[in-house]
Amino acid sequence: METKFTKEQQYILARKRVEKISKFYKHLAIYVVVNIFLSAIFIVGDMNDGFTFKEAFTDYHNYKIWLYWGIGIVFQALNTFGINFIFNKDWEERKVKEYMNNQNRR
Repeated sequence: METKFTKEQQYILARKRVEKISKFYKHLAIYVVVNIFLSAIFIVGDMNDGFTFKEAFTDYHNYKIWLYWGIGIVFQALNTFGINFIFNKDWEERKVKEYMNNQNRR
């Protein structure tokens, strides 16, 4: 059953979608800027504690926030763009053909 929307309803849905995408890109930009700033502070702090630049730069603990916040970013991306962002119709078609070919070989 296909739902018919009026032009006004289509506009409202499109507007909400654009706002959601805009919020995602703003969040992504904040993620990058804040994490660069925090990583720089952590590296300088480690260097003040006696680490060399190389040791401080390669220390995993200075980048944990990238990982944890990044997981949140991935979930927001999936929520914003949908799972079809990864598994689109072309992917589904290829998988169906692949399984059919595998069954025909048996």
